[in-house]
Amino acid sequence: MNFLKSVFNLYYDGFRNLTIGKSLWKIVIIKLITILVVLNIFVYDKNFKSEYKTKEEKQDFVYKNMIKGN
Repeated sequence: MNFLKSVFNLYYDGFRNLTIGKSLWKIVIIKLITILVVLNIFVYDKNFKSEYKTKEEKQDFVYKNMIKGN
């Protein structure tokens, strides 16, 4: 427990004493969030409408999954 407290204090003091680093960390975090949101929306967009284009494909998927459950 004492080790965890000393590690926490090390990082806490390190981040508290940053001057220009705080704004750089904020920019990095904002960029990461933006990239993850864009990737999640456009690249990893897998939903029912994107996977199955026609009505027959959607019906087949639902029918097969209903049978699989029984």
